[in-house]
Amino acid sequence: MNAIVALCHFCELHGPRTLFCTEVLHSPLPQGAGSGDLSGQNEQAEEEEGGIQMSSRIRSHSPAEGASADSSSPGPKKSDMCEASGCRSLAGGHPGYVSHDKETSIKYVSHQHPNHPQLFSIVRQACVRSLSCEVCPGREGPIFFGDEQHGFVFSHTFFIKDSLARGFQRWYSIITIMMDRIYLINSWPFLLGKIRGIIDELQGKALKVFEAEQFGCPQRAQRMNTAFTPFLHQRNGNAARSLTSLTNDENLWACLHTSFAWLLKACGSRLTEKLLEGAPTEDTLVQMEKLADLKEESEGWDGSEEEEKPSSQPDVVEGQELSKSSPEPSLMPDCNSWNVAHRRLSVFRSLRHMRQVLGASAFRMLAWHVLMGNQVIWKARDMDLVQSAFDVLRTMLPVGCVRIIPYSDQYEEAYRCNFLGLSPHVQIPPHILSSEFAVLVEVRAATRSSLYPTLFDDEQSLNKYEFVVTSGSPVAADRVGPTILNKIEAALTNQNLSVDVVDQCLVCLKEEWMNKVKVLFKFTKVDSRPKEDTQKLLSILGAAEEDNVKLLKFWMTGLSKTYKSHLMSTVRSPTSSESRN
Repeated sequence: MNAIVALCHFCELHGPRTLFCTEVLHSPLPQGAGSGDLSGQNEQAEEEEGGIQMSSRIRSHSPAEGASADSSSPGPKKSDMCEASGCRSLAGGHPGYVSHDKETSIKYVSHQHPNHPQLFSIVRQACVRSLSCEVCPGREGPIFFGDEQHGFVFSHTFFIKDSLARGFQRWYSIITIMMDRIYLINSWPFLLGKIRGIIDELQGKALKVFEAEQFGCPQRAQRMNTAFTPFLHQRNGNAARSLTSLTNDENLWACLHTSFAWLLKACGSRLTEKLLEGAPTEDTLVQMEKLADLKEESEGWDGSEEEEKPSSQPDVVEGQELSKSSPEPSLMPDCNSWNVAHRRLSVFRSLRHMRQVLGASAFRMLAWHVLMGNQVIWKARDMDLVQSAFDVLRTMLPVGCVRIIPYSDQYEEAYRCNFLGLSPHVQIPPHILSSEFAVLVEVRAATRSSLYPTLFDDEQSLNKYEFVVTSGSPVAADRVGPTILNKIEAALTNQNLSVDVVDQCLVCLKEEWMNKVKVLFKFTKVDSRPKEDTQKLLSILGAAEEDNVKLLKFWMTGLSKTYKSHLMSTVRSPTSSESRN
């Protein structure tokens, strides 16, 4: 996580001061003699914790840590430092702390002040605000503030017991600074819990020291018996003690470095960014629901063996397909690799490719039946060819409207599937062949074509087949058809549009008509409006034609359960509607 975690202290002599901060370095540690550069290579201590290699390295110190003050130094002047180290964490000559994350090659560096002047200014301003104006009621607790220019800050102020301090306590804060406001707000619960744990540990250690000092020499009674002294004189003679003295923990800063480094790593790992291009589509919602159902079903099995289904009942999943039937053996066996490669080319690659193979009129009839929700039956020996045809045709429908049995040895009713693949010997009931709610595509051996076309000639790979499209209700050539079908054909015939662009056009067209379906569902199923109002609505939606109405009613079955339940939960009660009237 690109952030800085800092411990701040309110000094009675100098005001808010930064005591200790940990920052993230994504690039290799700088080498050289610059201010604050990590120049040494001698490791003093090393430990492993949570995948982060902890090490303390020799480094040159900035004037902020006890060297001579320089006008260009980002740290405070030596004259502003408390004599008793109340405003200082690491003593002069201390190398600081560096942690190496082996997984990400990120380094976490801890010192009293950031080395970069701009970061020093940001941390300094956040420190002052966290211990002056940006505090919650009671002066102890979490708060959020910041802006785009100086970063956003999560601050948690707290008190540490000190028997020598005015009011027997001193004021501290732990702040987390980053430029990403949304990320920081989303990390609020995590940061609050972990920082609260660090604070509780510090307060617990300080309380033990405070109680021991009060037991040995009660300060309250001593102060009441002491003669009155001017306030300014008392302030000058009562410099703040260091936090290591208040907690009686010489390894305090090493422990804080470990905690801050882990906090930055864990907070950065728990949230990941994902690009979302607008609200999820209905297809996405339906797919998520199907995955959830499959997960619940698999958990319900609890590791038990799945019972074998009869071979006469092919598996059907809406929007997906499974099959246990084997395809018929090919008339020409795959006796060499050339035949295998050639067979793989005998598939449909896109809607445009299918339209070129079937012809414009046959493709329009087939597409019309697909969009209307009628059963589409393919009879062929090559199961890969049938599968590719279904993969191409299903792109015209919402995911929730697709029910496929890719290949079967017997006819299946339309309520079980709207895409059905059959082997050539399967008998189809006569009433289905004459039905206006079904279309049959028979794949036969071509009477005139070369059985050995060029291997890489994709256009000729399907020439060995003849496709016969029949239906009990053929679509008249002069029939207008649904609006979306006309737009799909316009996109397919436009040679300036690539296949990828056509695919995106299909996505946009489906989402446009699914929005109309949602409006119609809300209007008819939820609000129960009369037919006259429904006709007016269809005219407004541009879907008053018969084919468009049939299409909307079929696509209504593909709405996600999430959307339907949301609408049903927001239906106005009769009492509320009467009160409004």
